[in-house]
Amino acid sequence: MIITMKQDVTDIEFSNLKKFFEDKGFLVKDISGAELKVIGIVGDTAKLDIEMIKCIPGVQNVTRIQASYKLASLAFHHEPTVIDVKGVKIGGGKFIVAAGPCSVETEEQIISVAKSVKASGSHLLRGGAFKPRTSPYSFQGLEAEGLDLLMKAREVTGLPIVTEIMSEDMIDRFVKDVDIIQVGARNMQNFHLLKALGRTNKPILLKRGPSATIEEWLMSAEYILAEGNPNVILCERGIRTFEKYTRNTLDLSSVLAVKQLSHLPVLVDPSHSAGRWDMVEDLSKAALAVGADGIIVEVHNDPERALCDGNQSLKPEKFDRMMKKLRLIAPIVDKEME
Repeated sequence: MIITMKQDVTDIEFSNLKKFFEDKGFLVKDISGAELKVIGIVGDTAKLDIEMIKCIPGVQNVTRIQASYKLASLAFHHEPTVIDVKGVKIGGGKFIVAAGPCSVETEEQIISVAKSVKASGSHLLRGGAFKPRTSPYSFQGLEAEGLDLLMKAREVTGLPIVTEIMSEDMIDRFVKDVDIIQVGARNMQNFHLLKALGRTNKPILLKRGPSATIEEWLMSAEYILAEGNPNVILCERGIRTFEKYTRNTLDLSSVLAVKQLSHLPVLVDPSHSAGRWDMVEDLSKAALAVGADGIIVEVHNDPERALCDGNQSLKPEKFDRMMKKLRLIAPIVDKEME
């Protein structure tokens, strides 16, 4: 529910109204703009009498938010959210690139890739330390050692790091050492993990589940937002369909849908969507053209010998050529790409 106050509302009337709802157990958010004082009421507002609320001193209008997700809704937060990660701004007309290997393998590998993607203009370094795999016999990542190596690569290059968390017991370590905490597709509806991450103030990259609807995806973001963490970045990484030629089916319409429904920034993962390196460049161009706020791309210095997902990883020289092309396209579609 959104309540717009009258132009001449007093500070006392505004405070009294907030207290009225807080005393009833609702979460109250001040979402006032430059000209109007507005508050958002989060909770089960179905039984509230709108006509009664309109009679409260200072109230001009009351509007119910029909969407099941409230804090993620564009109706609740009219301006696009911009998330600042150590000077890298995600959202608000910027187009950012996170690049790096699917999995951290060795110190030499991650530092080599980090240097190359930075030289090509990547804004963030991605790399998996903990790797959720379909088979229990597949490489599961270097785990804590992988985090240590990512931190070394950040120290060498200055690139903020993005890596995936698997469980609540690692939150303290991730909050201390990671710049953007990724929630993978398999954990999109791990609600205990989402709520725990919501009690941090770290930027969270929330990947869409392989069979999740857009509403379910936004509801997962709501779990994080409802706990007080406003720093949520969505990531479309392809959904499961009947098609088997590609690893997943990239749903570019979801970017447009999110932009119509939510204020949260949204990235696209062309690597996991296609599962093929030869499609990554064109899918990245499409993501830029359709209005995504950035991409997260897999780059490996020796993909033929990669321990994980080498077939969808770009070599550094191919990534460099792709970045040059993206910079040419960005101004045409009204995006800034530094």
